[in-house]
Amino acid sequence: MDMAIAAASVYMNEAKTAQEFSTGVLKMAMDTEMAAMNEMIEGLADPNLGQNIDIMA
Repeated sequence: MDMAIAAASVYMNEAKTAQEFSTGVLKMAMDTEMAAMNEMIEGLADPNLGQNIDIMA
């Protein structure tokens, strides 16, 4: 019985570590995507540019 409790404890600890690792990798991927999206948004043209045409020039 004692070995079963110890084995369950080890298994639960390994599962927790694997979950924390997966969460960390997902967070890194989300941060990378957020940075790429921010760079893309900064590179967009000015939305007010080209809305008015001066026909009197």
